[in-house]
Amino acid sequence: MSANGQRREPFLSKLQWLVAECDRRGLVVDVTLTRNAERLPDLESHQRAVELVVQALKPHRNWYLDLANERDVRDERYVSAAELKSLRELVRRLDRQRLVTASFGGHDLSEEDVRESLLTIGLDFLSPHRPRNAASPSQTEERTRGCLTLMKKLGRIAPVHYQEPFRRGYGRWEPVAADFVADLRGSLAGGAAGWCFHNGGQRTSPDNQPRRSFDLSQKRLFDQLDEEERKAIESLAAELRRQ
Repeated sequence: MSANGQRREPFLSKLQWLVAECDRRGLVVDVTLTRNAERLPDLESHQRAVELVVQALKPHRNWYLDLANERDVRDERYVSAAELKSLRELVRRLDRQRLVTASFGGHDLSEEDVRESLLTIGLDFLSPHRPRNAASPSQTEERTRGCLTLMKKLGRIAPVHYQEPFRRGYGRWEPVAADFVADLRGSLAGGAAGWCFHNGGQRTSPDNQPRRSFDLSQKRLFDQLDEEERKAIESLAAELRRQ
């Protein structure tokens, strides 16, 4: 997107190609928008961006839309429930069957978070970005069951998708392969619908480079993985084959 949610080329065309190619290969694509001062500073620009993306990708059914990445973080990413409701209604008018979420940043969901997401905004599934610390993998099953219990209490059950678990290169705690496997196991045992292997920026590197997984302009994703991440991928694949 350019400033104020306008079409920006060649990037939109590349996104259309990517979604089409993933569709051909049977892959689901997470398309995420982020409120920020530079490109989506307000509701009006955010609405333009939503309309642009939905219309551009509408022919394909293999993608979902995260309306606002970590929408509850109180910085430039913050998007209110009222704004999200209007964005969700816009998607419904444009593409009624499109699955929509809005992610939460860095914490497990409270009853009010769940109520607001499902009953006020009308999201199709929940995408909490759980805490990124050494205790997190052992807590995933319990936290997932707790989230499902809250939904039963509120009278609406929706899938839970772990879209951005912990990652390496983020903070002082560096998870190893066994942590990723434990987190996946907890997600499955707790009843989560989805889990994503997450890798990302190198905060400890000079100038935050390379921005692993966020920037594929210089290297393929798998070429950016460190040794522990490659070990994690192999272990995760083996774990899923056993399911």
